[in-house]
Amino acid sequence: MSAAEPAVPPDDVALLLTMVRELVAERRYADAAAAAALDSGFERDLGLDSLALAELLLRVEDAFGVSLQADTLGTIETPRDLLAAIRSAPRTGVHRPFEGRYAVPPRAERIPEAIATLTEALAWHVRVHLDRQHVRILHDETQEMVSYRDLQRSAARVAAGLLARDLRPGDAVALMLPTGRDYFADFTGVLLAGGVPVPIYPPTRPSQLADHLPRQVGILNNAQARLLVTDPGAARLGRLVQGQVASMRHVLTPAELTDCGEVGAVGRDATDVALLQYTSGSTGNPKGVVLTHANLLSNIRAMAQAAHVSTADVFISWLPLYHDMGLIGAWLSSLYFGLPLVVMPPSTFLARPARWLQAIHTHRGTLSAGPNFAYELCLRKIGAPEIEGLDLSSWRVAFNGAEPVHADTLTRFAERFRPCGFDSRALTPVYGLAESCVGLTFPPMGRGPVVDRVIREDFVRSGRALRAAVDDPDPLRFVSCGVPLPGHEIRAADTAGNALGDRREGRIEFRGLSVTTGYFRNPQATRALVRRGWLDTGELGYLDAGELYVTGRAKDLIIRAGRNLHPEELEAAVGDLPGIRRGCVAAFASTGVGEHGESDPARPGHVTADLVLVQSGQALSGLERLLHPPP
Repeated sequence: MSAAEPAVPPDDVALLLTMVRELVAERRYADAAAAAALDSGFERDLGLDSLALAELLLRVEDAFGVSLQADTLGTIETPRDLLAAIRSAPRTGVHRPFEGRYAVPPRAERIPEAIATLTEALAWHVRVHLDRQHVRILHDETQEMVSYRDLQRSAARVAAGLLARDLRPGDAVALMLPTGRDYFADFTGVLLAGGVPVPIYPPTRPSQLADHLPRQVGILNNAQARLLVTDPGAARLGRLVQGQVASMRHVLTPAELTDCGEVGAVGRDATDVALLQYTSGSTGNPKGVVLTHANLLSNIRAMAQAAHVSTADVFISWLPLYHDMGLIGAWLSSLYFGLPLVVMPPSTFLARPARWLQAIHTHRGTLSAGPNFAYELCLRKIGAPEIEGLDLSSWRVAFNGAEPVHADTLTRFAERFRPCGFDSRALTPVYGLAESCVGLTFPPMGRGPVVDRVIREDFVRSGRALRAAVDDPDPLRFVSCGVPLPGHEIRAADTAGNALGDRREGRIEFRGLSVTTGYFRNPQATRALVRRGWLDTGELGYLDAGELYVTGRAKDLIIRAGRNLHPEELEAAVGDLPGIRRGCVAAFASTGVGEHGESDPARPGHVTADLVLVQSGQALSGLERLLHPPP
């Protein structure tokens, strides 16, 4: 059979349904698993989210010996859809685009410090680096390159379309678009027109639109968005939602915005708002972080200084562009410094994690980032054939942030990919949040991870991070996220707002040049954010010699028998049990009840949790140790 010949394995229907039922059963949906049929909805009937579907696609490729299209994750709704994708896929085995590698790009000119806004940065690059590669967008079998000239021209057309529809300086424009040329053009076009972009996460699959769009009404109303720009399928539903958003005048597609010629940039100052970054919204209380051009450029410059960024760097990213790590950390930082940026949709990475590392190999990437789960996914889902010939020696900074960083993940990733030239010193755990644009603390470059081992019982009972002895059999382990970026300060404070000394757990607070002025049209949340000039992250941690160790979120803390337990530790312990998938466990507190085992009535702020596992004959030693420590 030739490499391009469609694969039609015998009994393919039976095999596929067996695999679907096995995956659904693993997620403890026994009834749904038994009823799974070709026309069952993956999400509606079987309870499979995007990560579970990505897992299914990887298993299907192995079982059927096919290479599915990278966009399969975003297009399939039922097993019948997946069956059609299997039957049309080539029986090629592993996707390994190692035939050639791109040359190291020439260095760009260093952008002047006097540049005050993102639009000024683009204008400078158009003058100095007109045809230099800005973004290379990877599709399944093709790619497209966007130069600074391309970005400026397409953004100028978008700006003309916005101004023709009476967009005023400071007006919010919501963008619900996938990773692609339109997103880059429309975001930049909003800035050129003097507007404020409001990125909104686009649903993975079309079937999610009907439920997804109404949940964005809170964000759209809070932002007072005048326009929503989205793809044609979502635009039709968006016009139905428009009646619930008093400020909204238009729901448009990217194509509808580009029919009015081109315009120059509307003048904006460093103190003008450049971005509303929403941290929530589906709960009915959206919080739009107000970020000015000055905030963004301060954070971009500080991160670059800490990471020793040069114009010879190449950034590789699959991170979503509606999230600050992908938007600011990857794209806007690359835009400002003139770094070539290579991007792929998040669904491409989820469906085939090897594509991330292959892109680093092919494009000689030096910078890349992901949350801890991304490194775990690479460990679990990338097989030996996919890394044959892989060269990761160019990857000098592997940022790990946006969620708790696990020490064992760092160790296993370094060991697994050392034969591919990966240097463990590239692993760079970082900490940040939208209220500081994206970055807040970075460790010294090239040092590698530092893991602090502390005495468990002292920490959970008193918050003191006492160093554990070398032979301590059960220490807590926390990963250093480094020191504050230049121009920023952090501290650990008690509930009264007093700074704590080294190695005492408290609320992480910060201040600095990148700090938001507050939440848009949400004075109550803004007041709760700022305390005596310091911004409260809502997270707990401790400092040691200026380095930050994050221990968990304050609101998630579980108090049991006088011991403070963080959900991440419980989740890790449960994830280590046989039959449980790591990364697919959630531990949370039950509020409004008294301490477990106490007869006193509940006290405000006290929470407790119990975990009941029905696992006949199963060893629960790690979990028992957490919930029921020895006296």
